[in-house]
Amino acid sequence: MDFSLPQAYLIGLILLLGSAAVVVARQILRVRRDEAALARLEAEVQGGQRSAADLYELASVQLRKRLYGQAADNLKQALKRAGNEPLEAQAVIENALGFALAAQNNYPAAVRHYRAALKAKADYPVALNNLAFALEKQQKQEEAREAYTKVLELDSANRTARKRLKRLERRTAA
Repeated sequence: MDFSLPQAYLIGLILLLGSAAVVVARQILRVRRDEAALARLEAEVQGGQRSAADLYELASVQLRKRLYGQAADNLKQALKRAGNEPLEAQAVIENALGFALAAQNNYPAAVRHYRAALKAKADYPVALNNLAFALEKQQKQEEAREAYTKVLELDSANRTARKRLKRLERRTAA
């Protein structure tokens, strides 16, 4: 099979355009799925079905869509309704609320919620990672280093904690 340069160019172009079309189609489907979930969950929440799980699910979609203020409001409501939920569920809600607040650069409030998540579930590496990042943003390097170290004790394969800890160590060594 003998290919000339123009044929090879066209085949390469078709492959490139085909892969770009797949990527765009996946993104469109993801956005449409999030939009449909957001509309459904908002209707359920406004229709009176306001369980902590429903509010958390709505806030999760809002976080994916970067609607941090709305997500924080819904997560606060979910926390109020999560009194009889298992501690692990409360920890997940607290962590998500901390994330929403940190995304709005409200690091002191985010730290409070991350600590509450860790109080509910002490071995929660995601909350520890998030806590360490928020502490880092508040220039509390030593506390952040301790939190990253604890993450690595819980999950030695955690690349985020390993990378951030190395960055902290380089910064303090310089």
